[in-house]
Amino acid sequence: MPPNHPPRILLLSAYDAGSHQRWREQLVASQPDFHWEVLALPPRFFRWRIRGNALTWLQEPALKADYDLLIVTSMVDLASLKGFHPHLARTPTILYMHENQFAYPDSGRQHSSAEPKIVNLYSSVAADQVLFNSAWNRDSFLEGAYRFLGKMPDGLPDGLIHSIREKSHVIPVPIEDRLFLERGTAFNAQSPHLLWNHRWEYDKAPDRLLRLLEALTAAGQDFRLSVVGEQFRNQPEAFNLIHEHYRERIVHWGFLESRADYDRLLAEADVAISTALHDFQGLAVLEAMASGCMALTPDRLAYPEYVPAPQRYISYPDDPVAEADAAAGLLRQLLHQPPESCVPHAWRLSKLNKKYYKVISATLGQLTVC
Repeated sequence: MPPNHPPRILLLSAYDAGSHQRWREQLVASQPDFHWEVLALPPRFFRWRIRGNALTWLQEPALKADYDLLIVTSMVDLASLKGFHPHLARTPTILYMHENQFAYPDSGRQHSSAEPKIVNLYSSVAADQVLFNSAWNRDSFLEGAYRFLGKMPDGLPDGLIHSIREKSHVIPVPIEDRLFLERGTAFNAQSPHLLWNHRWEYDKAPDRLLRLLEALTAAGQDFRLSVVGEQFRNQPEAFNLIHEHYRERIVHWGFLESRADYDRLLAEADVAISTALHDFQGLAVLEAMASGCMALTPDRLAYPEYVPAPQRYISYPDDPVAEADAAAGLLRQLLHQPPESCVPHAWRLSKLNKKYYKVISATLGQLTVC
């Protein structure tokens, strides 16, 4: 490499869904000291994409070149990729785990297969550093992989999970600094603007949102409602029921095409609600909190890492009715005595970009990871 030439990094995103795309674009933009080459595959045909991405990229010209570092997302089949391109086998590699296949809830509609788990596991073995967007993501991956390997009959190497743990670190997906603004409107405790801003899929548990709204209505609590987020062709029936039953209370409904409109909604809402059964970091809640919303989340997943305990309702993952009652009761209590604002400053891009720089430089051999 010529003197003063910036290190060359190949960044691969094998299933470039919204948060993955946002993360890679943010990473490249915030790290100008490196020369970036980026390859991304569209977020469709999940089972083929996670197992076949190395084959899809087999003849990709960019993979014929030499790089100082590889950074790949959790959907990339890193072991196969290095096998197909031997000149990359010894290139230092960072695996970024947006999620892990060991902790996904079963929708009941998918064909059961160990393949996605194997891809995650083999990639973590093949990487030099493994980064997770939350401690819960890291811990659920390591625990899930340990249980998975415990079912195998023989031939397991000693200390495999321990070796992955030793090279694992938590660096979240950052929140843009522009979202951290002083709230322009007073908190409305009488008729709060409730915001549910998640993907419209089963794992975000919209049925629990419906039950929560029913419990609030039964208790005589007034509210306004915005339900926004990425939508899909097939979506849970709960959305139709919410729209039908609470039409008169709705402020915004559906996906907001304009990021500026979405940011304004974050700044206008009073309470950001999660009912999720699966959320590896919770960007939607973090962004709302940065914008001045009070969070209301279940006491599970990654939420205990940044949502104050008084704003987390009791988790009943197997009892939606009990959980809705707990959420409604806690919300009414918080409306009666609103808590102090809790802004997740540690998740700011201006803070986390330094951590990304450090781990990239360390993997390149310039620093010690800590």
